Amino acid sequence: MNAKFPKSIFSGRFGKNHCQGIAVDEKNGFIYYSFTTLLVKTDLEGNLVGTVDGLIGHLGCIAYNKDDGRVYGSLEFKNDSIGRGILASLGMDGRFEDAFYCAIFDVERIDRVGMSAERDGIMRAVYLSEVVDDYNANGEQGKAHRYACSGIDGTSFGVIPGDESGKQRIFIAYGIYSDLEREDNDYQVILCYDAENWWDSCAQPLCQNDMHKSGPDAPEAKYFLYTGNTTFGVQNLEYDAYTGDFLAAVYNGRKPQFPNYCMYVIDGKIAPKRSTHRATGEEILELSLKREGLSEGEIFGNNFPLGSTGIYSFGNGYYYFSAPGHDGEGQFTRLYLYRATSDPKDPFEIV
Repeated sequence: MNAKFPKSIFSGRFGKNHCQGIAVDEKNGFIYYSFTTLLVKTDLEGNLVGTVDGLIGHLGCIAYNKDDGRVYGSLEFKNDSIGRGILASLGMDGRFEDAFYCAIFDVERIDRVGMSAERDGIMRAVYLSEVVDDYNANGEQGKAHRYACSGIDGTSFGVIPGDESGKQRIFIAYGIYSDLEREDNDYQVILCYDAENWWDSCAQPLCQNDMHKSGPDAPEAKYFLYTGNTTFGVQNLEYDAYTGDFLAAVYNGRKPQFPNYCMYVIDGKIAPKRSTHRATGEEILELSLKREGLSEGEIFGNNFPLGSTGIYSFGNGYYYFSAPGHDGEGQFTRLYLYRATSDPKDPFEIV
């Protein structure tokens, strides 16, 4: 592990909304934090470099793309309790069109506090019509939202499980509403895109009063992962080049027939397989859980308590995990350095 990366980094305090995700630029030594409506850039000592604000939607999990030096993150605008809560935290009211994007930040240009996501040319966004369609469609028993889609959150660059080419794609996971009375929400849903040319091809500046619809017609693939329902789906998704797996950190589900773990691991060695959706009967591409850790029946996972507000894998068995908090001065998080263990039931230990 490179000694320049501290064992602990304090983010600083920012507003009323908690940390949603983290990204690390190892080469240049910067940390990025999503605080829901604010992107924060610091150095490795936690010194503030700059912020991007002006967002009225939910900026969730973020990921640094080493190929183009930009930060990508899930961005959603919706009129449910989450969307209204965000507006209230900003002292605003009103409604806007339900829309879901992958936000892309030209982070090299972030050099001061208070830069505007709309006016400073820092951010472009890619419209994700697949998410919009599922959010607006009805699901099981005519209930609102296909697959109980509540939008998007977990975001990561990685390799399709079982793909030996090593080509990187972006993976964007659905938020999933918690509902004990339906079964079509017992899967995580993860979209896969080739985002190599997004910045130049379909990403456009975003005016939040007149939101564009520029984006791919469909994902390259749509994957399903059977875990049982979780509360708002995959909060943070992180590809681990050390194992080839994906870590999926969640808020625990509430259905008593499932183990409701805190984290699930997608097996990177097993290619997606054709399967039948247990609730809808449709043909799907299903990912496989890694068969280690805790288990109940066919569902494997672990109860490592951190990760839902940020994970970064260095790709060598070391990780940063976000431990959020708040006080009278605002929300914050502290990153702690962990390493992998040989105990699958207790997979990480603090350094």
